Amino acid sequence: MADWKDEVEEIVFDGKICVPYSWTVGSTLSKWYGIMRDDAEIWANRCPSCEMVFVPPRKKCIYCYEDMNEWVKLPGTGILETYTVVEHPEPGVYPRETPFIYGIIKMDGADTGLVHFIEGVEPDKVKSGIEVEAVMSKEREGNLMDIECFRPVD
Repeated sequence: MADWKDEVEEIVFDGKICVPYSWTVGSTLSKWYGIMRDDAEIWANRCPSCEMVFVPPRKKCIYCYEDMNEWVKLPGTGILETYTVVEHPEPGVYPRETPFIYGIIKMDGADTGLVHFIEGVEPDKVKSGIEVEAVMSKEREGNLMDIECFRPVD
């Protein structure tokens, strides 16, 4: 019995499709991004039940499912828990020229990690456990890149 796909010619069209649409990040992240944009501060929210502190903030606690309405200002410092060095260029894909470092930062005062760029240290010198601080962008737009990067604390 012949497979119907054997009789079909495969045609591939390379191209881009423009799909214009708008979306919202919701009330919790909108507030978080607004605070970073307007005040150059990093805040988190705390679960009223288990007291876990989340950054980025969440609408509901992922452990207790409680509404998260208590906000906590963070000092903007933390510990680099883990990282990766991106060395192979992908033009038009990566937000920075290679090599660059992505890391997970456990911010002081928070129980969760935040993924962001690490700068101010050479890729071959970076290590887990270093203390880092947030560098806020001079011109902020209300998105994650309002934190320009994290760099080692002197």
